[in-house]
Amino acid sequence: MSGRVLRWLAVGILLLLVAVPLYWIVVTSLKTGRQILMSQAIYIASPFTLENYRYLFEETRFALWLRNSAVTAVASTIVSLAIGAAGAYALTRLRFAGRRVFGALVLITYLVPPGLMFIPLYRTLIQIGYTNSLGTLILAYPTFLVPFVTWLLMGFFRSIPRELEEAALVDGATRLQTLWRIVLPLAAPGLLAAGLFCFTLSWNEFLYALIFIADDSLRTLPVGLSEFVVSDFAFWGQLMAAAALASLPVVLVYIYLHKYMVGGLTAGAVKG
Repeated sequence: MSGRVLRWLAVGILLLLVAVPLYWIVVTSLKTGRQILMSQAIYIASPFTLENYRYLFEETRFALWLRNSAVTAVASTIVSLAIGAAGAYALTRLRFAGRRVFGALVLITYLVPPGLMFIPLYRTLIQIGYTNSLGTLILAYPTFLVPFVTWLLMGFFRSIPRELEEAALVDGATRLQTLWRIVLPLAAPGLLAAGLFCFTLSWNEFLYALIFIADDSLRTLPVGLSEFVVSDFAFWGQLMAAAALASLPVVLVYIYLHKYMVGGLTAGAVKG
């Protein structure tokens, strides 16, 4: 009985930690400026207003920031998955000199904070003359996404029996066909999980987007949201409305892919 109470207590605390901030964001976004400044109707917006959401789309470039973030996050996720999957397959299946050292370097690179890499990366991009573009971010984000994808997929690839690939090679398939038709479908849960984390990290990334992009029309959502904080004053209504809408794509992606991830992992467990 005590164990059940502790479990429900833990679940309740977890729900409070997750749900309360989200509820606070949504409620604040539905309040008027007076309600927020005067601390009126603290827990429920009464009367509620959609003025903050209207302001976002009619008075700011919120739709443009949303598009820029979507393009950057999707493209960098695809690039990172392609490079990371190829690297993970090579490190787990191919035999070549320095394989273990290269695998260790991938782990070390994964542990390096992205904040330490933006200066040399920025100098490199300036030297090749490719800055102030969404393509800059699509090239920059894989520098911290690829090591993560590679390290995550190495575990999934090791769990796939080598006999399946050897049978395909005996039947005349090339190494690339084996990777595309056998390994990647079996590693689909890992690819989905890695893609989900890549999309989330790219969507929320702030530092690179702030340093590498100077054009206002190319700003992403995290950088655009900073416009609602001027000196020590924040436009809380607009900021919370933007935060609520910015969180929506990530939440939808998690909800949509969650069933495929669980289904794939469950099928693999039964098959194993």
